[in-house]
Amino acid sequence: MAEVFLHIYDVTNSGSEKTNNTILQINRFFKDGIGLGGIFHSAIQVYGDDEWSYGYCEQGTGVFSCPSSKNPMYTYREKIVLGKTNCTIFMVNQILRELSREWPGHTYDLLSKNCNHFCDVLCDRLGVPKLPGWVNRFAHAGDTALEVAGNTAMRIKQAKTELVSASKVAYRFLSNVTSNVTNGSNGSSPQRPGTLNSSDNGNLRLQGSWFKGLLNTAKPSSSTEIENKDDDPNHAITNQPKNQSRDSVPIHHSAFG
Repeated sequence: MAEVFLHIYDVTNSGSEKTNNTILQINRFFKDGIGLGGIFHSAIQVYGDDEWSYGYCEQGTGVFSCPSSKNPMYTYREKIVLGKTNCTIFMVNQILRELSREWPGHTYDLLSKNCNHFCDVLCDRLGVPKLPGWVNRFAHAGDTALEVAGNTAMRIKQAKTELVSASKVAYRFLSNVTSNVTNGSNGSSPQRPGTLNSSDNGNLRLQGSWFKGLLNTAKPSSSTEIENKDDDPNHAITNQPKNQSRDSVPIHHSAFG
């Protein structure tokens, strides 16, 4: 049996001292202050002095090792004992070889496949508890938010499609009503039992004209036209404050390891 250690770092590899200091302040407040979470890099140490983790690279595996607690990319924070594994050193090496094939560097994703996710998988295969929830909580929250936003957008699009279909059905129905009304009002045959008199026909002609005007102004757009309007910046909401800032917060893809 061998002990398994979790090494945690503050992510301070943005290249900007101001940004790095901001991340440190966020971690101090949200983790040290209220125990919620932060922006962290993690690595696992088992058998030997090296720690194992995962990161982005264009080619090859994203799994890498370095001397434990000595990763030069980040600021070291703490070490946590996760437990003991029953795996032999041979089994651990085999697990690491498998993970190296399963975790290529180009599949790295800030929110759904980062270093903390890798460490969770490694811990699971070693048979020890996974990382504490606060280590990767911000990434989990971000991933959930994106999923909710995606589902909402899909539901809105589906609702638009159903609305367009319903309006087309209504349009065809009104067109038939108008056609029947106008065709029936143009005849000059004598009135028969059960038919309308001339005054009623006059009312129907008036209603037919009104229906035509309604249809000409309310003809449904196609779903493509609606989607194009949504994508057209000229159709964006214009009641925003004139002095509202358009600055956006940059996302550093090296966060969470």
